[in-house]
Amino acid sequence: MSPEKKTEKLSYEEARDELMKVVNSLETGGATLEQSLKLWERGEELAGICQEWLDGARAKLDSIKPTS
Repeated sequence: MSPEKKTEKLSYEEARDELMKVVNSLETGGATLEQSLKLWERGEELAGICQEWLDGARAKLDSIKPTS
């Protein structure tokens, strides 16, 4: 991801892919405490973006689902 890309413009797939990289970096280790904290914060941000996309998709499905 390019640094100038705004977080709020990420697609679900972009956020998910970056989140997977962040998780992999944290699991691999080798980062300083400060780097790890920054990765964790970025991961939280990306997880929130993914959740917003999923919530939006769920709301759309619920709005078109026939009621019984």
